[in-house]
Order: sequence, then C-alpha cells, then structure tokens
Amino acid sequence: MSESKGSKRQASAARGTKRKAPPAPEPEPEPEPALPVESPAVKSPAAESSVASDGKVAKQPAVIIILERACLETGKVGTDHVLLNSDDHHKFILKHKKLPADYRPDILHQSMLILLDSPLNKAGLLRLFVRSEKGVLIEVSPQIRIPRTFRRFCGLMTQLLFKLSIRASNGPHKLLKVVKNPVTDHLPPGCRIFALSVTGKLVSLPKLVPTLPTGAPTVFVVGAMAHGKVEVDYAEELIGISEYPLSAAAALARLCNAFENHLGIL
Repeated sequence: MSESKGSKRQASAARGTKRKAPPAPEPEPEPEPALPVESPAVKSPAAESSVASDGKVAKQPAVIIILERACLETGKVGTDHVLLNSDDHHKFILKHKKLPADYRPDILHQSMLILLDSPLNKAGLLRLFVRSEKGVLIEVSPQIRIPRTFRRFCGLMTQLLFKLSIRASNGPHKLLKVVKNPVTDHLPPGCRIFALSVTGKLVSLPKLVPTLPTGAPTVFVVGAMAHGKVEVDYAEELIGISEYPLSAAAALARLCNAFENHLGIL
C-alpha cells in the first residue's frame, strides 16, 4: 500500500509539473524581433537629425550682424535728456560745432526694423549687435519688437544708455543690454567675418552664401552711419554686394533675402 501511495504521489507530482509547463514559455523570445520596428536604434538617425537641427536653430544662429558706428549720442536739450538727431536738434548740434550729418539714429532704426522683422530672425537664425560711434556695444534680443515710430525708438535708446539694459515687461528677460567690448568676445569660435563696403571685393550673395561653412555662423559688419565706410580690425575680408552704393537698410535686406532663399525660409 505504501508503494502504491508513493507511486500515486510521484504521479501527481509529475502531473503538477506537467501542468506548470505551459506557463513556462511566457517569456516568449518571439517579441524580440519586433523591437527593431520601434527601437531607438532604428529611429535615431532621423530623430537625432531633427533634434540637432532644432538645437542649432535655437542655440546657434546662421548669421550674426554687427551694426557699426551707429549714432547713439544723448544731450540735454532744455530740461530733457534726448537722443540727438539732425532733424529735431539741428540748432543744438550746430551750437556745439558739430555736423548734423553725423547725428542720424534714424539709419539705425531702419536697419533694426529690417533685421528684426525678417523671416530669418523669426526663424531664430539671426543675432544682432550694435556698436555706437563712441564704442558702446549693445546686444539685441531676437524677441524684441522695436518701436515703429522714430520718436518712441529714440526714447527707448535714451533709456537704454542711462539704465544699460531694457527688460521685458512680462519677465526678467533682457531685450537690450550694454555688454563689454570687444565684440569678438561675444562671437562663437570658427566664424568668418566680412565687412560690407562698396569699395570691397564685389561678390554675388546667391553664389557666396552656399559656399559658407555651416558649422559656425557667418558674421557681417555693416555701417549704420550716413557716410564713410566701416574700418574694423577684426574683419577678415572687405566685400561689396552691389555695384552701386547701398543704404544700410537696402544692404541688410539683400543679405537677409540671400540667406532666406538658401535656407528655404519662406
């Protein structure tokens, strides 16, 4: 009887192991072949390229513009400190034995409107610096909306020169700020620097832009004054983009348009 009971127990134990056997295949190695379909290794090339391109758009611009010799000089006319300009303060400027033609902040106003309203800037691919005739260096945020009227622009620049920065009304972000010279300290390494002048080597922008390196932004130095040419020691090459003398606004519009066409920005 004991042998029969033992054999029954062994048989039942064997049955128990047989019953537990079906759940054993549940780890199912079969799903592993499905991993490559949704595996990051398969998606990584496209994902990384899109993330990398987005990162460059957000962090590194394609073009850096430096507006040199901008007229940003204040004076006390009557009881007010104002940004001097040849239209409103003609007598005051002559009284101090200076040339009214040297006081043209309207050129800077037009230039900044052209640049900051451009699709190139709205795509996050433009960075702007302004350097005054007296050497004050200003960093301009791409998010700023420059006043449309010249009078309000003069008020904004006067406030900047006294406070050294202009903050956004809805946060701590600085839209305009005075930074330390030289401007080359604020440029990324490896960038090519061109100065624009009608006396420079004549180039075609649609042909030049595709040949520029993509690993670092290209810097263009443009004069924001009424007459004369930009002479800076940090520029590598002096180029002209037209056979004819162009205003700063016209040259900048042509420059932005060339990069927008090359980068496919509509």
